[in-house]
Amino acid sequence: MENLPEHFDSLFSVDCVIFGFDEGELKILLIERNEDPFKGWFALPGYFVEHTEAIETAAQRILYESTGLKGIFMEQFYTFGALGRHPQGRVITVAYYAMIRLTGNKEVAPLPTAHFAKRAVWMPVKDMPELAFDHSRIFRKSFEKIKNKISYQPIAFELLPEKFTLTQLQQLYEVVLNKKLDKRNFRKKMLAYDILKELDEKQKGVSYRAAKLYKFDKRKYIKNFQKELSFTR
Repeated sequence: MENLPEHFDSLFSVDCVIFGFDEGELKILLIERNEDPFKGWFALPGYFVEHTEAIETAAQRILYESTGLKGIFMEQFYTFGALGRHPQGRVITVAYYAMIRLTGNKEVAPLPTAHFAKRAVWMPVKDMPELAFDHSRIFRKSFEKIKNKISYQPIAFELLPEKFTLTQLQQLYEVVLNKKLDKRNFRKKMLAYDILKELDEKQKGVSYRAAKLYKFDKRKYIKNFQKELSFTR
């Protein structure tokens, strides 16, 4: 039997980096704190894990409380346990990143339900301020994760509307990777993988020439590809 102390001094929390993509910009959901510590600072949505819930359940709860949506794509990516990361005691945070569709999704709205949150906003990644606690480090770590993963797994389609153009798809890759991609080569590669279903539809309500719409064929991807792909090389 391990000689465990009678009481534990550490608390567990979950922080979520919630990504969205809208009008050519990659954004994350932030809350403005309404109380100390870091009153008036922006922070990531998160809270302590209840004694009666698993860590993944806590992440799902926080995502629902922040967006009003269930079944959001999420993935645990790192644990932050440095001493002094919270001024009031030892807090170990399990971090998740999540992706939701903003374009064309009227159900998505920032929901500052926590008592310590004054408001919630979708902040463009390029305008990211310094965040409370060590949340800037958590954000950077999550961004590194998706920047790497988007190159070989189809997580980009979690951010796009169900029906999208090839231009929207390329814009998303360019924003995440922070580099310009050759239009001809990008489209040729994406179509060659045969995981995009061309629809008999075009964009509506645009002032320029309407482009064809596509859908991601998840079944075909799962059936045909048992290994990772290279979407951007």
